[in-house]
Amino acid sequence: MLINGTPYRSIWRTDEGRVKIIDQTRLPHRFETVQLQTVEDAITAISDMLVRGAPLIGATAAYGVCLGIVGDCSDNRLETVCEGLTAARPTAVNLRWAVQRMQAVLAPLPPVERLAAAWLEAEDINEEDVRANESLGEHGLGLIRKIYEEKNQPDQPVNILTHCNAGWLATVDWGTALAPIYKAHAAGIPVHVWVDETRPRNQGAHLTAWELVGAGIDHHLIVDNSGGHLMQQGQVDLCIVGTDRTAANGDVCNKIGTYLKALAAMDNKVPFYVALPGSTVDWTLDSGDLIPIEERGEDEVLQVFGRQADSGVGLELGQVSIAPEQTRAANPAFDVTPARLVTALITERGVCTASREGLLSLYPESAQP
Repeated sequence: MLINGTPYRSIWRTDEGRVKIIDQTRLPHRFETVQLQTVEDAITAISDMLVRGAPLIGATAAYGVCLGIVGDCSDNRLETVCEGLTAARPTAVNLRWAVQRMQAVLAPLPPVERLAAAWLEAEDINEEDVRANESLGEHGLGLIRKIYEEKNQPDQPVNILTHCNAGWLATVDWGTALAPIYKAHAAGIPVHVWVDETRPRNQGAHLTAWELVGAGIDHHLIVDNSGGHLMQQGQVDLCIVGTDRTAANGDVCNKIGTYLKALAAMDNKVPFYVALPGSTVDWTLDSGDLIPIEERGEDEVLQVFGRQADSGVGLELGQVSIAPEQTRAANPAFDVTPARLVTALITERGVCTASREGLLSLYPESAQP
């Protein structure tokens, strides 16, 4: 996507054979890139959320394997690198998927051939992500267009509520939940986005809003608890969110607070869509009850990151405490939305019901023998 007229992806390989990322912890106030030189750098980028979003975590892990075996392509080193990357974060299935894919390609090869093959496979994973998300956007565009035509009010936008950030910053490019919105905007369909701030890390405020500003798409930032009220007032036409892991039965695991939005949408008869590439489906899990929920540090809840309102051009960034010093915090990072609350899943292969049958209709190769 474009930043000040320059095309960027969220992760890319440099001519020197290193990997660069956008440091998402500095947005929206500063645009900074970071070079990853070692597998430890990749692990830190994933665990400290310099990169986040299931597809981008997977892409970063794939490049992390490459960085980790530079100078030592032995079996032991490959195993150690893959284990370290897999342990970086527990919930997003793309991390494990990408590492296992890299390992499956590299393990049978003689060590002398592994590094070159690793870079090729990592590039393939990145390119496939871009293609999948753009295709997903096209399928989601059809849903937005249908609502716009049914409204039969050319000057009235389609109002879309989204939670967390599932834009191009969460993927290599295009995004998942935001991809249909970008496609609709490009097609001339007026859209307006209600952007959940998404506490505690405020990915909606920091990242989604920043993306939409860059794309010139009309939006309002709202506190997380506003969504139900807006739905009651008829101000939301549909919800689109992403997912970090989808179970084989269609249950979806996404940023904490997604479940509450789905409940409100169901009560107000607002369509609730989940956008995901096929790599985010965990076919080994029969239901979302089995998805491990990451518990992150309490400082994310007890503090907020931002710029001082009166700092002017100095951009004084920092953490601000918001609770008594004696207060403890719990910080589950994700929740699970049952498939019964999901109107449909939007994938790179089409739109399907949130069910095992629906998923298998698009991914028949995943059926158990």
